[in-house]
Amino acid sequence: MDAITPKIAEFIPALASFLIVFFVLSKFGWPAISDMLDKRAEMIRDGLERAEAAKIEAERLLEEYKQTMADARKEAGGILQQAKQAAEATRLEGTAKTQAEIDDMLAKARESIEGERRAAVASLQASVAEISVAVAGKLIGSELSAEDHSSVIEKYISEAGSLNAN
Repeated sequence: MDAITPKIAEFIPALASFLIVFFVLSKFGWPAISDMLDKRAEMIRDGLERAEAAKIEAERLLEEYKQTMADARKEAGGILQQAKQAAEATRLEGTAKTQAEIDDMLAKARESIEGERRAAVASLQASVAEISVAVAGKLIGSELSAEDHSSVIEKYISEAGSLNAN
């Protein structure tokens, strides 16, 4: 039991030292430590409040971003639709212009062919008339006068023209 019971000569100075340290710590140490813990708790509380505010702001910005993206997609769709319509209108306009040019070219070609045909028919009629007069002159055995020649040509042209009309 001697080992666990303190000796009075050692107990009183230890108790006095303990009371002095306890008094000094309670007067100066605990308030400083308590203030430091209070400041730390306040700093943590402020950090949590700022984090919560930042979270709310981030959520608001995310919703704003989503709305902006939806608006941009909608606008891009509208622009794409307008571009398609413009391309289709341009294509139709080009097709109509090309068709008009083709029709114009066909009309000119038909006119040219008709003119060439008329010229060929007239040339053929004149050639036939001259050959006919020459053959008639040889058959008759005499040469025709210019006046007779002209009347025979007119007669054959009118007959060839009436045959051509049928």
